[in-house]
Parts: sequence; C-alpha cells; structure tokens
Amino acid sequence: MKRIMLKLSGEALAGEKKTGFDEATCLMVAKQVKQLVDDGYEIGVVIGGGNFWRGRSSENIDRTKADQIGMLATIMNCIYVSEIFRSVGMDTNILTPFECGTFTKLFSKDRANKYFKRGNVVFFAGGTGHPYFSTDTGVMLRAIEVEADVILLAKAIDGVYDDDPKKNPDAKKYAEVTIDEVIAKNLQVVDMTASILARDNHMPMWVFSLNEENSIVNTVKGNFNGTKVITK
Repeated sequence: MKRIMLKLSGEALAGEKKTGFDEATCLMVAKQVKQLVDDGYEIGVVIGGGNFWRGRSSENIDRTKADQIGMLATIMNCIYVSEIFRSVGMDTNILTPFECGTFTKLFSKDRANKYFKRGNVVFFAGGTGHPYFSTDTGVMLRAIEVEADVILLAKAIDGVYDDDPKKNPDAKKYAEVTIDEVIAKNLQVVDMTASILARDNHMPMWVFSLNEENSIVNTVKGNFNGTKVITK
C-alpha cells in the first residue's frame, strides 16, 4: 500500500461526550497518522458529521437542507482535525466539492495529487456536495478518483459481524468477507451506494476499531484485528 484513505466517524472523535470533539482522541489519531506519513504513506482523510448533525436529526425541515447542514458539519470536523494534525508536525490541506471562501480549496484530482506528492495529509470535506449521499459515498468516490489502494474504516466496532453483536452475543465476526456478500446480506459496512461503487471499482475496505491502542498503525503494518472486505 502507498495511498490510503482513512474514514473516521464524527462520533468516534467525540469520545465519551458523544458530541463535539474529544481532543485526546483526536491527538491519538494524529500521532498515529504522523507515524505513517513519516514512513512515506500518502494519507487522505474523510470525517463524518455525526458528532454535530445527521440528516435524520430533524423531521421538520427539508431533507436537502438537512443534508447541507451535515456537509457543513464535516467541514467543521476537518478544519478542527486538520489543525490537530498540524500541531503534531504534519502539513495538511482541506478540499471541498464547493467553494467555502478561504476556509478550504476546491477539490480536483490534480490538486489532490499535487498535495499527496508534497507529503501533505489531504482532508476531503463536504461529502459529494449533493444531498441524499452520505460520507460513505463521499469517501468511496474520492478514494476511487485519487486511486487509493485501500479504504480504512475506523469505527466504534472492531469489524464486520453477521448480526448486531450488541443484541446477539452469538454474532459471528468475519475475518474476511466479499463485497458481494456484504451487498447480498446487507451487512451495512457502508451504505448501499458506496458498496456498489466498491464492487464495480474493486476498492477494498478494512474495518477495525478506532478504540484499540495504536489501531491505525497496526492495521497498516499488518497487525490487523478487524475485517477485510475484498472485491474479487
């Protein structure tokens, strides 16, 4: 692997508070990513907005407007985490699919590749720029566009199970599962749109727990304790 797309949930970065930011958690992530950058990996980052807002957070406003609020939540998250990354010695850039004044730069594949070659961590904020698409679809789209080798899905759960392990103590964890099985059984690794994109463009995903010590570095270095979603 050379180019890695890291997907972080907003809730995971909020820690036990469940909302906003937990700076200790964000620093933990930053220090791990710094190790990978120092080792020559190219890192892209997508962050969900669930620590502030989800499209379903209100039943009283238009879905398009709700999704736009969610896109702005992801931009806030990327600005914050980008600054945490900078505080530990990394150079970063934030790209969005729409203009945000001087807060971010407009996404293009050429611009992203330029930053990767400089050794910058590239944050892809704002989702796809359109309503009705989640950050699952956003990370898949960007990973395919910039030709990432793998998507790392850092979650609150340590892999993919055949049932909800919180409700079923006998739920089976997969060490490896095909994207076709994910789609057929609706295992909800990512949403269905992102799953179809992964299948059609052969984009592998590795699912693991962000809460395990040094889990990002361990996953990249081969000490993997999650689930590999393969596309062959």
